[in-house]
Amino acid sequence: MRNNTELTEKKACYFCQNRMDKIDFKDAYFIRRFMNSQGKIYPPKRHGTCAKHQRLLTKAIKKSRVMALVPFVAR
Repeated sequence: MRNNTELTEKKACYFCQNRMDKIDFKDAYFIRRFMNSQGKIYPPKRHGTCAKHQRLLTKAIKKSRVMALVPFVAR
């Protein structure tokens, strides 16, 4: 059986590790990593993004949806 520390260990934020201040909404392949096959945005717990970068990521995804780079929904 696992330790409780192994279960509650927090993932490191990808954007903080790579010191990314801005998220480019035009990079559709990169943005798709943070969306599921239906087009929904993954929660921060899935990839370990911090609150600041989750907000920036959400804005970038929504902006790229409006620009038709990524779909709103997939059927």
